Amino acid sequence: MTRLSNDTLAHLPETIAKPGYDRTKVSIGIVHLGIGAFHRAHQAVFTDEVLAGDPSWGICGVSLRSAQTRDALAPQDGLYTLKVQDGAGETLRIIGSVVETLVAPQDPQAVLARMADPETRIVSLTVTEKGYCHNPATGTLDDKHPDVLHDLQNSDNPRSAIGFIVEALARRRAAGVAAFTLLSCDNLPSNGHVLKRVVSRFAELRDPGLAAFVADVASPSTMIDRIVPATTDADRCAIAVALGVDDAWPVVTEPFRQWVVEDLFPLGRPVWEAAGVVFVPEVSAFETMKLRLLNGSHSTLAYLGFLAGAETVADSMALPGMQALIEGLMREEVSSTLPPLAGFDLAAYRLALIGRFKNPALRHRTWQIAMDGSQKLPQRLLATIRDRMRAATSYDRLALGVAAWMSYASGVDEAGNAIDVRDPLAGRIAAMTQGLDDPEEIVAAFLSLTEVFANDLGGDAGFRSRLVESLSRLRSGGAAAALSAWGQHGV
Repeated sequence: MTRLSNDTLAHLPETIAKPGYDRTKVSIGIVHLGIGAFHRAHQAVFTDEVLAGDPSWGICGVSLRSAQTRDALAPQDGLYTLKVQDGAGETLRIIGSVVETLVAPQDPQAVLARMADPETRIVSLTVTEKGYCHNPATGTLDDKHPDVLHDLQNSDNPRSAIGFIVEALARRRAAGVAAFTLLSCDNLPSNGHVLKRVVSRFAELRDPGLAAFVADVASPSTMIDRIVPATTDADRCAIAVALGVDDAWPVVTEPFRQWVVEDLFPLGRPVWEAAGVVFVPEVSAFETMKLRLLNGSHSTLAYLGFLAGAETVADSMALPGMQALIEGLMREEVSSTLPPLAGFDLAAYRLALIGRFKNPALRHRTWQIAMDGSQKLPQRLLATIRDRMRAATSYDRLALGVAAWMSYASGVDEAGNAIDVRDPLAGRIAAMTQGLDDPEEIVAAFLSLTEVFANDLGGDAGFRSRLVESLSRLRSGGAAAALSAWGQHGV
C-alpha cells in the first residue's frame, strides 16, 4: 500500500483532518530531544495548531538512541496520524509540525548544527526521568553517570541530552549567538529547574566561562498531561484502512490534554495559548497536583494491576477494590498535601482521572507504565508520603503502591514467572534481592537505595514497618486479594 506523505496528503478522505497550513513554508524553530509517542501526541499537536499563524516554529525531532522513529517518519515527510479515542468513538487527524528527524548516534554533528543554528530558539525534551543523568532523590547531576563521564571527555560527540545541550550552547557562545530556551516536558517536579541545574553543573565541570554563559539560559518549568499508550499493530492496520494509505508510526491517545507553562522565552515562542496552553508565572502547584494525583495513582494501579494479572490500565481499574483504593488514595492521602490552586475544582479533576483510567479504548499497558520505577517513585509517591509523615497522618494506600513496586521490581511475579523489569537499577535490584523471601529483608534491601529513598525514608522505622506490612500482605495473599480487601473494608 502507498505510504502517507506530502504527495498523498491531499487524497486522504475528507473525514480526516489535515494540516491547515502550507508545509513548504514551515521552517525549524524548535529542536526536540526524545521524539517519542508522547511528544507527537502532545507538544507537536499544540504546535501543529498554531503554525498557520507563524510557520517559523516547525520541529526537528531528535532520537537519542534508536533510528526507529526517523526510519518510520522520513519516508512520510514527517507526517503521522493522531488517533484520539474514548468509549464514545474516535477521530483521526494528520500532524505536520515535525519537518525533520535526526538520529543522534548516527550523526551527532547534524544534531549539534541544528541546535546551534540561530533559527533554533527552543530546545525541548521528553527524555524520561533517567535521561537527565541526575540523582532523582536530590535533583542534582550524577557526575559519575557513564554518559556524563563520556560526554565530558568527548564534548563534540556526546551521548546524553545534557551533553548535546551544553555542547550546542558552547557553539552558540563561540559564534556570538544567544542561548536558546530550554523547555523540559518530562514528569519531574520543577522540571525546568532540574534541567537548568544539571546543565549548569555539567557546564561548570567543562569550563567555568561556559558555565557563566549557561547561567543566563531560560528554562521554564512545565506541567504536561495526556495519556499516550504504545501504538500496536492493530492500531496501524485500522488507521491504514481509514486513511487508504499506510502510516508506519501513528500515535493513539485520549481526548484530554493539558499543558501549563511558565512564560519565559527570551527568543520568542509559538502562540501556543491559541491552542489551549495555559501560561502562568509559576507552574509548581499544577505539576505537584498532576504528579501526585495522576502519576502517583497511575504507578500504583500499574504495579498492583500487573501483579494481579491486569494487562492494561482499564483492566486494572476493573479489578475488585482497585477503584476504591485509587479514589481513597487521591481523596484521603494525596489531596491534603497539595498546594492551593485558586478556582480549581479538585474534586472534579479527581473524578475526571477515574474516567480517564477506565477508558476502554486506550490499551495502555501496565508493564509500560511500570518502567523506570526507581526514577519515578521519588516524585510520584515518596514526596507525598513525606508530607503525610510530617503531618502525622496515615499513608497506607501510598505504602501499598511502594510495596507493589518492590514486589514487581524484584523480578518474579506471583506465579513464579520472571518479569521483564525495565529500570536503570534493575541489575542492582536483582542482585540484592536474589534468594530473599522474608519481607523484612526485601524491604531493607530496597531502602538501601539512597538514590530512591534518600537517608530520611531509608532510616525511618515507621516507614519501614508500613512497607513490611504491605509487602507481607502482597506476598501472602496476592495483589488481587489485597485490592479486594480495600474494596470491602477499606483496609
